[in-house]
Amino acid sequence: MSGAELALRRRIDDLHLNYPFAGARMLRDLLRREGYTIGRKRVRTVMARMGIDTLYRRPTTSRRHPAHPVYSYRLRDSAITRSNHVWAADITYIPMQRGFVYLCAVMD
Repeated sequence: MSGAELALRRRIDDLHLNYPFAGARMLRDLLRREGYTIGRKRVRTVMARMGIDTLYRRPTTSRRHPAHPVYSYRLRDSAITRSNHVWAADITYIPMQRGFVYLCAVMD
């Protein structure tokens, strides 16, 4: 590994310690301000080789809340033999170019 590569890795490590929320794009911009000519993909590769990952709050939409009850699945042993016997519904949102749209599906 060359001295320039080691200096780059050291600088990325220092920047990551100061800005742990900074991703490859932000680190690229900070390095370019200091005179490095480097691209986002190269920064991401160096970060991956060093084991550096950004720290930010990730979505927790699929995790259940400890205070919410968990109900047993009551249709497990039921034989559904006719229409309109059992209903199912689900709601989700679909991201659009500007905002989002709710989608509700009901099946019998």
